Amino acid sequence: MIDVVVVNWNAGGQLLQCVESIREFGEKTVSSVTVVDNDSTDGSEECIERIQDVVLVRSGENSGFGRACNLGASRGEAEFLLFLNPDAALHAGTLREVMAFMRDPSNTQIGICGVQLIDGDGEVTRSCARFPSVRGFCSHAIGLDRWFPAVGNIMSEWDHANTREVNHVIGAFFLVRRKLFEALSGFDEQYFVYLEDVDFSRRSYRLGWRSVYLASANAFHAGGGTSRQIKALRLFYSLRSRLLYSFKHFSWLGAAFVLLVTLLFEPLSRSALAMTRRSLSSLIETWAAYVLLWRWLPQWAFRGVTR
Repeated sequence: MIDVVVVNWNAGGQLLQCVESIREFGEKTVSSVTVVDNDSTDGSEECIERIQDVVLVRSGENSGFGRACNLGASRGEAEFLLFLNPDAALHAGTLREVMAFMRDPSNTQIGICGVQLIDGDGEVTRSCARFPSVRGFCSHAIGLDRWFPAVGNIMSEWDHANTREVNHVIGAFFLVRRKLFEALSGFDEQYFVYLEDVDFSRRSYRLGWRSVYLASANAFHAGGGTSRQIKALRLFYSLRSRLLYSFKHFSWLGAAFVLLVTLLFEPLSRSALAMTRRSLSSLIETWAAYVLLWRWLPQWAFRGVTR
């Protein structure tokens, strides 16, 4: 059985669509559905209160994605956990296909499973990634991965048409064996949002577990989610998580190089791109994000503040 956890923050009508898809296509495999609301202000969580077979947990604050996932996971005890974004939705047969795959005796070392994600245009989303590397982060920082995808972390050069083992599947549909989740003590809560799922996959791999992208099952994912509402904050959280990830998983020298490129080169490359596109809003958002990052850095360096 599966415990489904959905973390909501101002997802609007997408949240109800997500939950209704779980109820419609759970196909007797879903043990519980828990929605953890991170102090939404749009009233999106109120519709959940009227659904008897869905548990609504109000965190009372925007506690971040990983912490909210951990809270939701603690409410169940099923063999599998499915973390599903509120801008995602199940299709008929999604969970049946995934469960058949995960329960195959030959797949006992598969700890994490993702599915083919279809966007609003009916296109397959490039949703898998390599474990981040110094080269990958720096290539993204200077925009090199836009021209040479294979040097970046996202596997955008692959069409995602076939099932294969990968380093990481996107957290929008993230199915995990509970015993693995508990062995890792869940998501690392130092990440407020972004890269907590990649960090989880990397720690899982080090324990000998594997992640698989299952192309024979699919689900809907709008992409971007509520983070589209706050672009400057989104960039700040992304940059902050990158630095936290680098100093956790890379050598000191490698992490320092990522820090240098992130602080000195990336704002210039982003600004140049914004000016090339004649986008004043992108330019403002870039520098607003970097103001937040510079304000946070001394707190992190001297007080250990990670979020």
